[in-house]
Amino acid sequence: MKLDKNFFSENIKTLIYALVIAVIIRSLLIQPFYIPSSSMEPTLLVGDRLFVTKYSYGYSKHSFPFSPPILNKRIMFKNPERGDVVVFKTPADNRTDYIKRLIGLPGDKIQFIESNLYLNNSEILKSKITNKSSIYCGNKVIDVFKFEENLPNGKKFHTVYLKGYTPQNSDIFTVPDDHYFFLGDNRDCSKDSRFLTSVGYVHKDNLVGKAQFIFFSSNSNVGSLFEFWKWHKSIRFKRTFDKIS
Repeated sequence: MKLDKNFFSENIKTLIYALVIAVIIRSLLIQPFYIPSSSMEPTLLVGDRLFVTKYSYGYSKHSFPFSPPILNKRIMFKNPERGDVVVFKTPADNRTDYIKRLIGLPGDKIQFIESNLYLNNSEILKSKITNKSSIYCGNKVIDVFKFEENLPNGKKFHTVYLKGYTPQNSDIFTVPDDHYFFLGDNRDCSKDSRFLTSVGYVHKDNLVGKAQFIFFSSNSNVGSLFEFWKWHKSIRFKRTFDKIS
C-alpha cells in the first residue's frame, strides 16, 4: 500500500495540535494531581487522584507548566474562601506543589493555644467525632482524635489531632497583605504555614487552583494497579467522584 506523501507531516501536525490543546486545558481549565502524603488525612488519602480547577482564583505564571515568566502578577484574580482546599507553589522554591486547607486570610491572626486553633482571638469551634481512630503519618500509623471543625464562614470539615499530644502554645501568626495561611487537616503531621522557613505565608501569585473532586483512589499498601485480582481491596471505589469539602 502506497502512503500519501503528506501522511507523516499530517500526523505530526495532529500530534502538535493535541499537545497544544492539552496544555491549554491543563493551564486554564483543569489539572489532575496525585496525593503522595498523609498531611491532609482524613480529607485526602495517599493514592487519591483529584482534579483542580485552574480558573478558580485567576491566573499567574504558576498556572502554566514549568512556571514560565509570562505573567508578572496574577490576572483575573478571584479571592479564595476560608476553608478552601488549595494547591499552591511553596514560597521556598516556587516549584513544589503543596495542597492544604486555607485558614488565614490577609490581616488575620492565627495561634494554637493548648492544641486549640484560634483565629483573630476567637477559638475555632470543634466537636469530637471519635475518641479512637488510627491514621497515617508518613509510613507510621498513629492514634488520633477526630474532630469536626467549624470556621466562621460556616465551612465544616474533619481534622485529626494526635492522641496524647502534649498541649503546646504557638507564636501568633499575622498574615501579611496579599498572603494566605494554610494548615493540613492532619494537624500533627503536616508541614504547612506554621513552618515559616519552608512554607510560611503563601503569596496570592503562588496559588495554583482549587481542589474540586476525587476521580480515582487506590491504596498501594494493599496492591498495585497491575494486580487486578486485588482491585476489590486496593481501589477505593467509594471515593470515586467524591467532592472535596
